[in-house]
Amino acid sequence: MATSMFSSLFLLLFLCCATNSTIVTSSEQSNDYLISSHTVSYAAVEKQSHFRFYWHEWTSGPNQTAVSVAQAPEFKKSLTNFSDVFVFDDPLRTGPDENSKLVGKAQGIHAAAGLYKIELLVAMNFVFTYGEFNGSTIAVLGHNEVLSTVREMPIVGGGGLFRFARGYVQLRTDLFDPKIGNAVLECNVFVNHY
Repeated sequence: MATSMFSSLFLLLFLCCATNSTIVTSSEQSNDYLISSHTVSYAAVEKQSHFRFYWHEWTSGPNQTAVSVAQAPEFKKSLTNFSDVFVFDDPLRTGPDENSKLVGKAQGIHAAAGLYKIELLVAMNFVFTYGEFNGSTIAVLGHNEVLSTVREMPIVGGGGLFRFARGYVQLRTDLFDPKIGNAVLECNVFVNHY
């Protein structure tokens, strides 16, 4: 009796799996956009790199690297600059000093997204312009709560030597001048790549 019941359950499980497999692999499915699909071994040569550099953003002065491109008129007096959108092309340097070695640039946008706190939505690329990673990029998209000691944003991809990149970026404010808005941020980048 137990053997018969076990056999019935096994047959039912097999039929369910076979039915699901048929649905998934059916040639009736419309996959005209799929060019190829194959198994990938993630155990191959994935490595994690840790970079530390300093993001220099100047929102005023003769060497301005970030500019406000939009803000809703009704929020011009907002304490959090809500709705202010900046486009930036900021230097990445090996140190907090503006004369330290240039290794790349941070290019992207950040939008003031917090009504009650200074919070930014950041979409940017770290573009490397020096050394082994010259020409490669790391794409970052995330939340930056500006007044927090440490902020973390996810790495969502990359290009060149960082193709298929994943990981995270930690930001710490090294220098901030609230009168003119200039800042230097320490960036610790932990990126997994092949």
